[in-house]
Amino acid sequence: MRLVDDATKKELPIIVVSAESITPVLPKQFLYLISKVKKHKKSETVAQLNCSFNQEEKELVSSNVLAFIPGSDSILKNEVLIITAHYDHIGIQNGVVYNGADDDGTGTVALLELAEAFMNAYKDGNGPKRSILIMPVSGEEKGLLGSSYYASHPMLPLSTTIADLNIDMIGRDDIAHEGKSDYIYIIGSNMLSDDLHTTNEQANNTFTQLQLDYRFNSTTDPNQFYYRSDHYNFAKNNIPSIFYFSGVHADYHQPTDDVEKINFNKVEKVTKLVFHTAWMLANSPTRPVVNH
Repeated sequence: MRLVDDATKKELPIIVVSAESITPVLPKQFLYLISKVKKHKKSETVAQLNCSFNQEEKELVSSNVLAFIPGSDSILKNEVLIITAHYDHIGIQNGVVYNGADDDGTGTVALLELAEAFMNAYKDGNGPKRSILIMPVSGEEKGLLGSSYYASHPMLPLSTTIADLNIDMIGRDDIAHEGKSDYIYIIGSNMLSDDLHTTNEQANNTFTQLQLDYRFNSTTDPNQFYYRSDHYNFAKNNIPSIFYFSGVHADYHQPTDDVEKINFNKVEKVTKLVFHTAWMLANSPTRPVVNH
């Protein structure tokens, strides 16, 4: 899938074919080439394959949701902190509904709670100094499309956006933490700004005392998680970002990712960490400095 803005761009189709399905129809030259690769010998072109494709275009409409809470400071209100989660999942496949309770139902309900908390503070006259933009985005599962569109068509200038806190899958435990739910993976916090990293650590030490696991906090991590959620579209625009993530599990992108398996105590605790980090960022005298 592509955004409408990119619909006219010509791209080469990408085809992924398993060896098991393609081997029976390959000529002997290709089988010879495969055998050479397996033996680590220098490869060579042994034949050319011509393919033709029929392209069917269908326009789908989906929307990001924006909830704006103005800041209380006459100057700092012109800066904004964005908090994101994606509300889409992978839909219905072969007649089976994929509910996506963890991916990313947990992030979506966290946004609703955060919106309520910040709005109540605003109504009581105690709102944060900087403005807050709560943004459930769509199209994440099709290539981070919703956040990509916002980054290309921002409602508020990216130059005045101080950070993005992104919540994607915070309600389960992965194999590495079975029986030890009191953790959360932190990805990207120090990629651009040491200030952002320090603020998140301070919020955790003061209020939530979660185990902050940084094992995936690397651009060279084989899983490439840093590039796989909506924070990345802000990070690549030089906006400091954090991805809060509890890891993959057996029900990831399966029809069994259901609400009955969600650890709501964990969701609550991680949401509180995001809130306190956001509150500190929104009230700090200075925005996070980009120093990487």
